[in-house]
Amino acid sequence: MASNAKSLLAATIAGLMVVGATYWWKHRGDDSGVPRAGCATVVVAASVEKADLMDAAANRYNTSDRMVDGQCYGISVTPMTSGLAETRLAEAGWDSAWGAAPDAWAPAASTWLALLRHDRSEHDRPDILPAEALPVASTPIVLAMPEPMARALGWPDAKLGWSDLLRLANDPAGWGANGHPEWGAFKLGKTNPNISTTGLSATVGMFVAATGTSSDLTLETLKDPRVRDFVAGVEGSVAHYGDTALTFLTNLQRADDAGAALGYVGAVTVEEKSVVDYNNGNPTGDLEAAGRHGKPRVPLVAVYPREGTLNSDNPFAVLKAPWSETGKQAGARDFMAFLREPDQQKMFTDAGFRTYDGHAGEAVNGSDYLREDIGVPTLVPPSPQVLSAVRATWAELRKKAHLLLVLDVSGSMGLPAGAGKTRLELAQTAAVHGLAQLSDADEVGLWAFPSGDQVYWQHLGAERLGPQRQEMTARIQGLIPTGGTPLYAVTRKAVEEVRGSARADTINAVVVMTDGMNEDPDDTDLDGLVRQLEGQANEGGVRVFTIAYGEDADVGTLKRISEASRAAVYDATDPLTIDTVFTNVLSNF
Repeated sequence: MASNAKSLLAATIAGLMVVGATYWWKHRGDDSGVPRAGCATVVVAASVEKADLMDAAANRYNTSDRMVDGQCYGISVTPMTSGLAETRLAEAGWDSAWGAAPDAWAPAASTWLALLRHDRSEHDRPDILPAEALPVASTPIVLAMPEPMARALGWPDAKLGWSDLLRLANDPAGWGANGHPEWGAFKLGKTNPNISTTGLSATVGMFVAATGTSSDLTLETLKDPRVRDFVAGVEGSVAHYGDTALTFLTNLQRADDAGAALGYVGAVTVEEKSVVDYNNGNPTGDLEAAGRHGKPRVPLVAVYPREGTLNSDNPFAVLKAPWSETGKQAGARDFMAFLREPDQQKMFTDAGFRTYDGHAGEAVNGSDYLREDIGVPTLVPPSPQVLSAVRATWAELRKKAHLLLVLDVSGSMGLPAGAGKTRLELAQTAAVHGLAQLSDADEVGLWAFPSGDQVYWQHLGAERLGPQRQEMTARIQGLIPTGGTPLYAVTRKAVEEVRGSARADTINAVVVMTDGMNEDPDDTDLDGLVRQLEGQANEGGVRVFTIAYGEDADVGTLKRISEASRAAVYDATDPLTIDTVFTNVLSNF
């Protein structure tokens, strides 16, 4: 199967990823919460998986009569991935293009606070974090597995862990070694540790498992060949990476609807809370979507890795930032206290979180697929220096990408898009920026469409990026807008091109960016394209990640294309977001 890879998303990560059926389609670019009239507004940046709950709690707070030193405050919640927020807060100041500057930050785990302190110190910038950031909820990191697959490994009696996944990943018989050859090779879904809390925590957990102990990781440990081989072996089974586990869970729900849940992934690293959401038919955890979809035919079970796991402790950090006033910081502290009160804690436990001090509610205790007592060690996060080194080492050990960038240069790309630039000019900048995140070992090709009377112009084949990085940058910068949009034809040909050179040890994918809809009279068969993509996806084929660019982009069609190939569509209908969206697309590799 097109195993995956991930591009080196170092600290340049910036972006609001918007996957088809997720929370982001509703809230992209908007701050949540409706602050009280006449009250000072306190902005809270909250990690995506709890942003809905934080917003609901903010609405409670905003309709209360709470006062702090005679002043009332209204809370506005901004959803933001933890890695993105850390990257932005590590900068010297807050760019107004990112939206309202936060007075408080609630990432998914304290590891991000440690990394922020480390990154600001590395650049001789003052610490903006408080001495103490109290948790407002908690949830352990688990391996979510389809129930039949977990049972094939001995669940619930056997204590399973990363070493079991490594054995599966390395066995040529795949699931056949456990009596189920029809399931094929073992495939792992894992998020990008540069962006995602689950990805970072899972990567730390893998390194700890590789040592055979629960002892603290050290810089020397990360250099141990046996440790590196263990981690590389598990990473080799990854289906693809991503900036959020919601991508995997949404794709898994679609596979389950089609009766193919056991053909997508064998395990996904997620927060325990996400298992609750998925089994309730709401993989994104969107409060408004609750109850709209039935429960899955094949539920997920939470495997708590026997080697130990990290806990997402959801700290609430009131920022000592130059842009935040003392009064607003007091309001933020009051909201933190409000979140820790019993009524709000019940909101969290009803949604599948545990309380800030680790107690599970009925959503966990009443499930046959979760455990109140996780029964494994809770790992202590490594030091900031080791955390930083974990991400860098992972970038070396991850699987590499075999990727084709397919960029729309139709005539509409010459339209003005804001900031004094055309759509194409903004996209060129975004693509070049994205290339900087890919490693020299990744294999990347470049097509542009259309090209005169041709469907596409192949600028460069998918070869190692290192030797052709400069030329690819120059080719992207030299693109000019012309012609129509043969969307279906170029997608077919791009998939065929990548499929013809696909390998099992890379993630084989196409990224299609377009600002329009199909305009090719010779190829109007969208249903046929979707069937083709669905057929090859079942065989572990090429994933097609699409970017809907500009207000005229055919989002619905692009969504069908990506979903058929078990990938995701990203929303850049506001052209000014293309740079950040492009970055998040490349987090899948």
